[in-house]
Amino acid sequence: MKGLLINYEYCTGCHSCEVACRNERGLQAGEFGIKLTEVGPYRYETDIAAETPYEWTYNPTVTKACNLCTERTAGGKLPACVQACQAWCLYYDDVDKLAAKMDGKTRWALYTTAER
Repeated sequence: MKGLLINYEYCTGCHSCEVACRNERGLQAGEFGIKLTEVGPYRYETDIAAETPYEWTYNPTVTKACNLCTERTAGGKLPACVQACQAWCLYYDDVDKLAAKMDGKTRWALYTTAER
């Protein structure tokens, strides 16, 4: 099974993944295969044992419109979002290989799509 791995620590919030996906899939305004959301900025009031008490994160979230670019990947290409990612925080591969990349030191999310 193939999947998409996202390292949230390194996402810069550039929206390149969104734009590449929309162009590849021909999605209309307001439709997304991957949607970048911004969390923060906000300040923790309790000690969180981090370098700063502030949180400001960008979260690329895979939506139900994502099919992991089946036509592109069948031809040996990367999904459009992975190819366009300027921060190199998106990865596409077999799920077991992606899970092995998770180092426990940064924040990761692993996505798969439903079999159709």
